[in-house]
Amino acid sequence: MADNLTIEVDEHQRTTALAYRAHGEERVHTTLVLAHGAGAGQQHPFMIQFATGLATRGIDVLTFNFVYTEQRRRVPDRTEALEACYRAALASARGYGPFDSNTLFVGGKSMGGRIASYLAAAADAAALGIRGVVLLGYPLHPPGKPAQLRVSHLPRIGVPMLFVQGSRDPFGTPDELRPHLEALGARVTLHVVEGGDHSLAPSKSGVRSAEQVYGQVQDAIVQWMRASSHVL
Repeated sequence: MADNLTIEVDEHQRTTALAYRAHGEERVHTTLVLAHGAGAGQQHPFMIQFATGLATRGIDVLTFNFVYTEQRRRVPDRTEALEACYRAALASARGYGPFDSNTLFVGGKSMGGRIASYLAAAADAAALGIRGVVLLGYPLHPPGKPAQLRVSHLPRIGVPMLFVQGSRDPFGTPDELRPHLEALGARVTLHVVEGGDHSLAPSKSGVRSAEQVYGQVQDAIVQWMRASSHVL
């Protein structure tokens, strides 16, 4: 079960969040603020599956709806508004009692991960307390538009980054990502999901189910977060 929270984005707008407390395995004392993708909110099965899966593995997780999703609008807000909402979510995560004193990581699915990476590249990233970034299906470029890259800000990120990318992701395959990540050095880890699509799900003809793949990805995320929380 997750705790329901309300996030005050500004004096006119608010949104909702869900706090998944770590249980089951040994608690890592780390919070992952996990943002949803452009087309679905925090109640999407992908988000719930990853939040609950990570919580059972010892990670505290906070998900939230971007304001446009909370207001049931289909088109995402401008980047500045998305970043403002994410900043408010970070403040809520830091102020939530059960997550007190946790190491703070940011991340998200597709667009949510992109916005998380912008915050990690911001001049005040250290003041925000960001210690690492988890990117699930990073949207390197729009499908069919490989020249429209979203990488110019990545060199400004000074904390560890984990890219989890499906081998058949139309938003950018691991092979497309590698040249841009290699220049960033040891602080970047690329975890390839063989046969995975943009949601990391395998093809229907594959030998593994999506549940099996997601469980393996969650194991990898926790292992990486445990190691990365001691880097800085």
